[in-house]
Amino acid sequence: MKGWKKLRFILVSMVFIMVLAACGGEQSSSSSEEAKEVKLVLNWFAKSQHGGVYSAIEEGLFKDNGLNVTVEPGGPQVSSINMVASGNAEFGLAHADQIVMARNEGIELVAVAAAMQGSPQAFMFHKGYGIDEFEDLNGRKVFIQPGIIYWEFLKNQYDLSGVEELAYTGQHVNFIDDMDAITQAFLTSEPYFMELEGVEVETKLVSDAGYDPYNVVLYVSKDYLEDNKETVKAFTEAFVEGWNAYKDSYEEINPIIQEDNPDIELESLQFESESQEEFVYGMDAAEHGVGYMTEERWATLIDQLYELGLVNEKFDASEIFTTEFLPQ
Repeated sequence: MKGWKKLRFILVSMVFIMVLAACGGEQSSSSSEEAKEVKLVLNWFAKSQHGGVYSAIEEGLFKDNGLNVTVEPGGPQVSSINMVASGNAEFGLAHADQIVMARNEGIELVAVAAAMQGSPQAFMFHKGYGIDEFEDLNGRKVFIQPGIIYWEFLKNQYDLSGVEELAYTGQHVNFIDDMDAITQAFLTSEPYFMELEGVEVETKLVSDAGYDPYNVVLYVSKDYLEDNKETVKAFTEAFVEGWNAYKDSYEEINPIIQEDNPDIELESLQFESESQEEFVYGMDAAEHGVGYMTEERWATLIDQLYELGLVNEKFDASEIFTTEFLPQ
């Protein structure tokens, strides 16, 4: 009898231990399903060029992919590349030429999606006072940011010795007052500001000269990618799906963008959303989907920067980008 009581006590104890183990397993499983915290640093203050990010947040696409995303704005004092390289952020946005230049400084980054298939960088001039060829810039005042890469490319491709270079400050008063003046601009923003001023303008894309890097590129550090492929895949897929959703919902998402950047008007965001559509959803993306990139485009960019002396050596384009994580 005593032996039976002892055996029963042992059996009950074993059942109790198994129940505790099961509960512990459930807790462990539950905790493993908690959203992973990651940070994305934008390439500038929040604008429509980040619409896919805000759409992915608003639609719960990051959350559905197991991610809790914090967005930090960029700006003149914030370098997304430095933030990602130092490990203070997992993901960043930058233009393709900035990513290539970073590698030349020993910062190994990998691009995983391009929000814009082409560059909206352009020259803006008064209507009727435009240029047909880039050599036509000669004899004109050109407001240009010193050291901007595409200007170095143009000077390498064409004889622009007759240009009167003036520093671009972001202010357009001098441009407005001079009908012959030309200024750098983004097709998606400055023409709208001129419209508000009652100034009729026209533009010529820099890409017409053959310099056309991907813009607003999503990237991670090489080290982070090697150790966190599932997270990178989850983020990239949500990023792309966010852009797909933004195409038809930008009027609902733009007020959310404005909350992070109160200095920008909704009308300006709408102009940017509509004028950037071809860059995001057209070109190669029309056939292959948002975020698409090719080795040929990256290799061309590397060659161009090498010829300008901005990178010390050429390298294989496959080292700096991948389409592995784009939705199929």
